[in-house]
Amino acid sequence: MPRMTLAIAPAIQAGTLSVTAQPVLPSRDGDVLLRPWEAEDAPVLQRAYEDPSIRRWHTHHVTSPAEARDWIAAARRSWEQEQAAQWAVMRGGDVLGRMDLRWLDLVHGLAECAYWVLPRARGTGVAPRALATLAAWALDEAGFHRLELAHSVANEASCRVAAKSGFAWESTRRSAHLQSDGWHDMHVHARVQGDA
Repeated sequence: MPRMTLAIAPAIQAGTLSVTAQPVLPSRDGDVLLRPWEAEDAPVLQRAYEDPSIRRWHTHHVTSPAEARDWIAAARRSWEQEQAAQWAVMRGGDVLGRMDLRWLDLVHGLAECAYWVLPRARGTGVAPRALATLAAWALDEAGFHRLELAHSVANEASCRVAAKSGFAWESTRRSAHLQSDGWHDMHVHARVQGDA
C-alpha cells in the first residue's frame, strides 16, 4: 500500500519516545518502581511463567533461560522501535511482576496495557499501584490519549486491578481471545487523558 499523507497531526510524533532511554517510573507513594527488564532478570522471568495463574491467562510463555534472555532483548528493541514498552515491577529490589504497554499507535495516541504479578505479590496492592504508575506516565508525560486493557471475563482479579487503577469498564468483546481452554469473552477497560 502506498504511503499516504496524514490528515491529522499525530498525537505523539514518531521518535519522541525512543529518543531517550526507557524511563524508570516510581509509584506516587514510592513503594513500587517500574524499570526496564535487565539481562540478569532472566531467571525470574522464566520462573514467573511456571506459575499456573500466569500460564492460564497469558498465551505467550517463557520456557527456557535462552528464551527469557531473548524476550528481554526483544523488549529493549521494542522500545527503540516504539512498538511496545515492558517494565519489571520492583519493590525493595525484588522483581514482583510485569507491566506492558503494547500495540503503540502513536498517530492516535492509543496503547494497550497488560500485566501480571508473582504469587507472593498478589493481594498486596502491587498490581494496582504499578498499573496506575504506568498509566500516569503514559497519559500525563508520554502523550498517549487513551489506554485500554482487556482480560477474560473469568479473570476477576484482573478486573479488580483495572478498576482500582482507574480503568473504567466499557464493554465485553464476545469470543475475542483464544486461550488454552478455548475462546473467552473479554472485558474491555479504558482510561483516557483527564480521567481522575
